[in-house]
Amino acid sequence: MADHYFSEAPTGEARLRTLTVRLAGRDVEVDTAGGVFSPGHVDTGTRILLQHVPEPSPGALLDLGCGWGPIALDAALRARESRVPLQVWAVDVNERARELTARNAAALGLPDVRTVAPEDVPAEVRFSAIWSNPPIRVGKSVLHGMLSTWLPRLEPGGAAHLVVAKKLGADSLRGWLEREFGADCDVERTATAKGFRILQVTRRP
Repeated sequence: MADHYFSEAPTGEARLRTLTVRLAGRDVEVDTAGGVFSPGHVDTGTRILLQHVPEPSPGALLDLGCGWGPIALDAALRARESRVPLQVWAVDVNERARELTARNAAALGLPDVRTVAPEDVPAEVRFSAIWSNPPIRVGKSVLHGMLSTWLPRLEPGGAAHLVVAKKLGADSLRGWLEREFGADCDVERTATAKGFRILQVTRRP
């Protein structure tokens, strides 16, 4: 069976490649490899997400499905620049993705990025923000299960920002989010660009 970026342990060769990418308004070097999501560049959805998220606020931020780390690294770089005390949890089922994110965070001097498997986030941790380009291709059942696990861990007043392609079901996902979380959260579409939607889920205080 071929590897997918959501495989827990990709079997293909982990041949490292170094890229120069733009994160948090600057060019930085990162390492990527096959067997993870978008190994050759910062994908369009992630770029759009990072253009529309607010500046990080103090607390803990979750990058759900971190890949090689662009979202987590961007958040941590922004927080360091603005001197915001932020703990970034970079979570992925793919062990190679976690290794790459940890490697890139260390190379960029970002000790507040914690790269772990989903089950290794302590149960008591709550998030002031969730930034995610969620793995839509895992299928609705798995995707809904992921969101049902993590969105309830938002702090009161905290917000999740999710980028989803319109052609991959962004509007139907928004409807599901409203049905599942509307009692406690406000769900809205905050931006549309290049065929992608930014969905914001804010937990009411």
